[in-house]
Amino acid sequence: MLLFGNMSEPTPGFSPELSSDLRDMRDWVHEFAASVIRPAAAEWDEREATPWPILQEAAKIGLYSLDFYATQFFEESGLGVAVAYEELFWGDAGIGLSLVGSTLAAVSVVSNGTPEQIGEWCPQMFGDASDVKLGAFCSSEPDAGSDVAAIRTRAVYDEASDEWVINGVKTWATNGGIANVHVVVATVDPSLGSRGQASFIVPPGTRGLSMGQKFKKHGIRASHTAEVILDDVRVPGRCLVGGKEKLDRRLARVREGARGGEQAAMKTFEASRPGVAAMAVGVARAAVEYAAEYSRTRVQFGKPIGANQGVAFQLADMAAAVDAARLLTWRAAWMARQGRPFDRAEGSMAKLVAGETAVRVTEQAIQLLGGNGYTREYPVERWHRDAKIFTIFEGTSEIQRMIIGRAVIGLDVR
Repeated sequence: MLLFGNMSEPTPGFSPELSSDLRDMRDWVHEFAASVIRPAAAEWDEREATPWPILQEAAKIGLYSLDFYATQFFEESGLGVAVAYEELFWGDAGIGLSLVGSTLAAVSVVSNGTPEQIGEWCPQMFGDASDVKLGAFCSSEPDAGSDVAAIRTRAVYDEASDEWVINGVKTWATNGGIANVHVVVATVDPSLGSRGQASFIVPPGTRGLSMGQKFKKHGIRASHTAEVILDDVRVPGRCLVGGKEKLDRRLARVREGARGGEQAAMKTFEASRPGVAAMAVGVARAAVEYAAEYSRTRVQFGKPIGANQGVAFQLADMAAAVDAARLLTWRAAWMARQGRPFDRAEGSMAKLVAGETAVRVTEQAIQLLGGNGYTREYPVERWHRDAKIFTIFEGTSEIQRMIIGRAVIGLDVR
């Protein structure tokens, strides 16, 4: 989940060599993932509940904090978030998503909001060690997943009270209904399709917002996913992300037939793709490392199974695929940080390849472990269940292929 724009002097060029600061951060996050996240992963997967104790432990050391994520977002090479996410998801995808789930809501405000909105609402999405808080980004709906233009949630401006009145149902929302701050994508002019949408901040305790169904999922089960119901939710005018003047100017351009600029939800997803790719790389790397160690120690027919070409060749392909996915991810992350547009759909390439790689190598890891890999006594079956989500959420693999295909052909990806 990376931000666009030149927020400091850009680096001279892309380099896969991490700075000493990034290496230190990577090792610090990896230690937390190895000592706190991974030992607890199976328990919270079975419980299918938000791992509040781990969030609190992360908050105590500054890992779950707005300061930490902001530092990585603004890190000059663009690789900070990618490196951090890979390590967290190497530990466990469900717990990792609980730790980073608030950042999508924060990115939606940072990418499109005013300085005042960023300063007021982003801290309330994280809280502190004594009072951990959450944020939720609510875009998908029961009839509008990949088809963002089909969003039916409606926001109507009440000029007399300077409030927006929001009605609708959101689904598949990470932290939905339990978050302190929700960011909701709604239609303000249905005649304009996706170009007539805007994002709204719903403050803590706002009447009319409630949690609907909590989903029991195939994977990432330590992350809370639920419906969010909005029934005559009234939010102050200042909670329109970016402000009403900016929205009015954009809608006026669209009505005149001009391009309105980037739609808020799509801009948020585009900015997030390198980060999602990094999550998938972390899961895939975990599977390769585990399968390689198993192949060194598992003896069959008098020798380690890794001595067999059939196993060694499979591990070679797995390792190469993970490295290729990481390089695509880092390229997209660097481009995003330097404010370079994804003219060839580089963000979608990273997410597509990393997500598909995670599914493939976790399945191969199960195969290499044989019957052991199919049991919950070994983590690879959980990693395989977790990996599948990276081909679905924040743009399915099919949507990524559509975006890439249009970019390659030279068509408008919008």
